[in-house]
Amino acid sequence: MSRPRFLPEPCGDGCDRLMSTAQGKRWTPILQCSADFPPEVFEIAISQLIHHPEYNSTLILRSETVEERTSDMPPSIPALEGFRPIRNIHRRLLPRRPGRDAGLEQHCTLYTSDADEQNCPVVLVLTPILEEGGSLPYYHPAVRHLAFRYVNAEIPLLRIEVDPLPSTPTDLDSRLYRTCLALLDTLHRYGWGALTNYKKRVHHDCIIPREAYQDLYLVMRERHKHLVNEWQEVTDPLKHVFEDIGIATFLMLLWKESFGTQGGKRSNDAAVPENLQMAPWKSWPRPPGGFIDLGCGNGLLTHILIAEGYEGHGIDVRARTSWSHYPGATQCHLHTEALDPTVFLEPTAIREHPYLREEVFIIANHADELTPWTPVLATLFSASGYLSIPCCAWTFDEKYERSRVWDYPVPDDSFVDSLNLGGEGGNTSSYSRYRIWLATLSLYCGWAVECETLRIPSTRNWAIVGRRRTAETQEELEISRERAQEIISQVKERGLFKTRIPEGNAKDH
Repeated sequence: MSRPRFLPEPCGDGCDRLMSTAQGKRWTPILQCSADFPPEVFEIAISQLIHHPEYNSTLILRSETVEERTSDMPPSIPALEGFRPIRNIHRRLLPRRPGRDAGLEQHCTLYTSDADEQNCPVVLVLTPILEEGGSLPYYHPAVRHLAFRYVNAEIPLLRIEVDPLPSTPTDLDSRLYRTCLALLDTLHRYGWGALTNYKKRVHHDCIIPREAYQDLYLVMRERHKHLVNEWQEVTDPLKHVFEDIGIATFLMLLWKESFGTQGGKRSNDAAVPENLQMAPWKSWPRPPGGFIDLGCGNGLLTHILIAEGYEGHGIDVRARTSWSHYPGATQCHLHTEALDPTVFLEPTAIREHPYLREEVFIIANHADELTPWTPVLATLFSASGYLSIPCCAWTFDEKYERSRVWDYPVPDDSFVDSLNLGGEGGNTSSYSRYRIWLATLSLYCGWAVECETLRIPSTRNWAIVGRRRTAETQEELEISRERAQEIISQVKERGLFKTRIPEGNAKDH
């Protein structure tokens, strides 16, 4: 299905206009086109505009989100007749050439109709934030406000309206008109792309409700965003810091739900509204055996969880630069260790490991070679559960190649559909086949498989969650354990598994 032709037209004098209620001033409509997608897709399309302004201007390097709020809106945003603001994103635009162009901060405000109880956004207003006497950089249109509208009509329309600065030309030959033309074309393309991919898109919030995640994430981001400026690694802090904040947020809510039971019944605490500013998670349910972060890398995820009051440890084959810069309370929970899962055929090895223990919760975030071992270790140690976010595809002792690896038994045809793999449903890519293999392995080891597409800034954001055993009897639990032991025995017989050599001094961490 091809995208409908983009057919923009200048707005006539008869079209309805936005009005700023404070000044009683009508805005200037510039141009419009048919929407070709329903209003619920509008939010997806404008999200791209908000978070990726660099796609529309080669002069912009990227944007950074400064703050996001759904109440106490900034006074500089316009009050619009017939609409109410529901969300404001304060962003910072970074120029590609700082020596030539200045940066700029903007409010990106989403509005819904006063009559809409569902809070579906139909207007996005961009408002530059300037100090008194300041000037706009070249790449920004000469306007006080610029609005993208979804107009619900017999033929739905996309429209751009502006509140121009004095003496700003708006005719068809003006720079402002050309800029709006490019922006409208982009919005039309984004909306059509979101519509045609709608059924192919993965589903978020399958395990944790979106509202609970977003509310906690906003608080956690404020508490830990300082880590961006304190970053010690050569990797991108914006990606890694906010990705691990997102994972920590998910885990905290997952643990709250999974371990919030009393006498076999779900705790009613979740029904009571909580003031997240008061850090209620300090008393939320948590894994009885703490957590262990396998292949913890820079240790950031471990640090965030420990800083928020959770007990656990992170292990990796080498210490990172970041480790020695964390507080002492985190440093003493980061350890250099080359984990060898094949030693756990011996009961003494299971009993003596200091961090892998009964009812521990295992985290495998891009754990590479340890990824397939996660459900096996969870079964052997009677873990309370695990979260696995696979990246590089590994089997137990070599790189994954689908031509050489068979899936474990699949219960029925609906199992693969339940994995939320995304794409067009063919599941023919190597990464899709690898994720299916991991899911069948988890099931084979006795874990009920749940999958989530995490709200984190990573293309590898698909996760397997194991928090419930499929066994209903002790005999079935023993069968799962025997299967895990059998996997280890087969790996040892092949003789291909090699433990990485630890780097650095383990006792220092």
